[in-house]
Amino acid sequence: MVSADSLVQYAADAALAVDANLRVTAWNARAEELLGYSEADVLGAGCWSALGLILAGGAPLCTPDCAAKLCFSRCLPYTAQGCRCRHKDGHWVDLDLSSITIPQNGASDGVLAILFLRPAQGSNQASPPSTGLLRIFTLGHFGLVADSGGIETGGWHRKQPLALLKYLVTNRGHAIHAEVLSEALWPGVPVEQGRGRLKVAVHFLRQQLRQAGVERPVIETRQASYAIRRDAVWVDADTFESLAQEGEALERRAGPSQALPRYRDAEALYRGEYLEEDPYADWCVVERERLRERYLGILEKMAGLYATLGMFQDAAYQCRKALVREPCREGVHRALMGYLWRMGRRDEALAQFRACAQVLSRELGAEPSAETTRLYQRILQSSTNTKA
Repeated sequence: MVSADSLVQYAADAALAVDANLRVTAWNARAEELLGYSEADVLGAGCWSALGLILAGGAPLCTPDCAAKLCFSRCLPYTAQGCRCRHKDGHWVDLDLSSITIPQNGASDGVLAILFLRPAQGSNQASPPSTGLLRIFTLGHFGLVADSGGIETGGWHRKQPLALLKYLVTNRGHAIHAEVLSEALWPGVPVEQGRGRLKVAVHFLRQQLRQAGVERPVIETRQASYAIRRDAVWVDADTFESLAQEGEALERRAGPSQALPRYRDAEALYRGEYLEEDPYADWCVVERERLRERYLGILEKMAGLYATLGMFQDAAYQCRKALVREPCREGVHRALMGYLWRMGRRDEALAQFRACAQVLSRELGAEPSAETTRLYQRILQSSTNTKA
């Protein structure tokens, strides 16, 4: 029987194979020609990371828990037309995606599916099997994706229905009373007038989602309250949390090498702050800060795990990413100083202390802690080649 790897290597189109975790197990020369990445660049990476496909409106198509994964788990093929993928040199490539699934009782080499990429032709291929879910992206640029593709909300002539959806998503799992919603969306408006506006907003939102091909009712009414139906939506923040929790469980049970891939997947989903396009909406501030802290914690965990494995360059990189988001995080400055010192980069470690002291003074009117200062003194007194 022909192996899945052979099917990929001899395919006429750009092709890749993925396993049950959507990790790339094979990547052919045509894929390298099309996107610029060699097999060595992507082997073992999640296909969502390797491809990073987006829809025409900018909403992500590729995530660690995407619609394709659900289809493949049911032994169903997945297709998507009019996608865009970033080439290795930075330019965008317009693509159509198709796939075949590999029965797991065959000689599959652990491969779950083979994906084929073609330059977009505007073809009328069959749509992928329906998942019925509305996919909601809240981390970074807000986006909605139905089975039929991305939902363009920029042209909605009513703006409050979108704010209503965001409010309900933020409070998913809870039914919110109509008066609370109307006060949040139309502060100061009389109660009856607010209720009327809310009914109009709910009707408009349901109508727009139906027209976009969302099959399941997304918003349900519970007496005088409204709620998001959890079984009708996929929210990136939920998957972000799940991946982080899986990473923590694997860290306890199996160690750094098993936990790091889950943390990397979680990090990849955090494309930006929660509902970052609504910076002044006070009803999402708590969730935004919670998820931001969760993300920074993941970066710190990854840095520590890389250091445990002796991968100090990668550990330092995670620290730098955390400091871009939160420059006042003194513990991260201190960890970065230590990693740089361990790599023999004493001068950079000392410079990092000075950067830490400067930002703490400027932003908080504070000085580095005794612990950070002691580390600085140890590095200062060491020779250039001495490592901790």
